[in-house]
Amino acid sequence: MSAINVTVSDTGWSSLTDADAVCAESFTAARETMDAADRGHVSVLFGSDAEIADLNARLRGKEGPTNVLSFPAHESAQGWAGDIALAYGVTRAEAEAAGLALADHVRHLLVHGFLHLHGYDHRNDDEAEVMEAIERRALQMLGIADPYAARDGVA
Repeated sequence: MSAINVTVSDTGWSSLTDADAVCAESFTAARETMDAADRGHVSVLFGSDAEIADLNARLRGKEGPTNVLSFPAHESAQGWAGDIALAYGVTRAEAEAAGLALADHVRHLLVHGFLHLHGYDHRNDDEAEVMEAIERRALQMLGIADPYAARDGVA
């Protein structure tokens, strides 16, 4: 069985009902879509924009906050493992701009981050296509509309 440690450090996240359950169901959908093992450990930080900007600068050499960061554990870790961090202000603004419920956008970002923990990436079009297909299937399992449909011209 997997372990998920959730830390909420920004009070804005209080609008997200049951962060633990949101993480568990998001990771379960992603794991089942990828047919990944049901063992591993993920730590999730629901942080502030300032916290995520600091992590982004220190660990990735990039300025400013981003919606989600993922840091896979060392390859020697058994099962899947790593850390995911979300920035409240960025995530909330993206959800509002897209007309999405915050919880649905968070689920998408958690699925996205979880895929990064498993080695998926989107540095080129081929990688992005594979990753997005898995995201779409996982989000469908969660009852969340395809976030890429509008971009792809699908109604």
